[in-house]
Amino acid sequence: MASSEWLRAARNARSLSLVTLVWLGVESTLGLAAGFGAHSVALIGWGLSALVEALASLIVVWRFTGERTLSETAELRARRAVAVSFWLLAPYLIVHVGHDLDAGHRAEVSLLGIVVTSVSLVSMPVLGVLKRRLGVRLASGATAGEGTQNIICGLTAAGVLAGLWFNTLGLWWVDPIVALVLAVVAVREGIRAWRGHTCCH
Repeated sequence: MASSEWLRAARNARSLSLVTLVWLGVESTLGLAAGFGAHSVALIGWGLSALVEALASLIVVWRFTGERTLSETAELRARRAVAVSFWLLAPYLIVHVGHDLDAGHRAEVSLLGIVVTSVSLVSMPVLGVLKRRLGVRLASGATAGEGTQNIICGLTAAGVLAGLWFNTLGLWWVDPIVALVLAVVAVREGIRAWRGHTCCH
């Protein structure tokens, strides 16, 4: 039987995931609009990664709703679903980088991109740390994995911002490198989530 403290933590995990869903909807819409407008593969990839994060948030909401809240089977399924959500991003990024380089596209400066990534740089790591702590308290790899995605979002926002800044100096190649690094990180974290390493590392 779960304690009242554990159930309260589960409700908090679900509530944080719902709040995250709202922000990620805004983040993804603005990030993709800015990315396509500026031909920035890193910014587009970052906007798409927000959709992947939203999927992870939906999984955690599912995990802690109704009878599934106390189900170990639901936790296993949710953790593995979060792992798969990490892997959805990498192939797109690699293909898109190759296409843009082949077509000779070069990223342009995007004021909208700078604003939205700056907000995420500040807000997402905070959400991520809170969720990872809840993941430890709940022994929930799904919750911790979602938190890791939020932290990665903040870090990649920093990388995208750096790429946009380097674009102003004519160093266009930084943008696709950031996108490829994002793909590698997503694959690595997906493997960790699948193996259940997100709670304790």
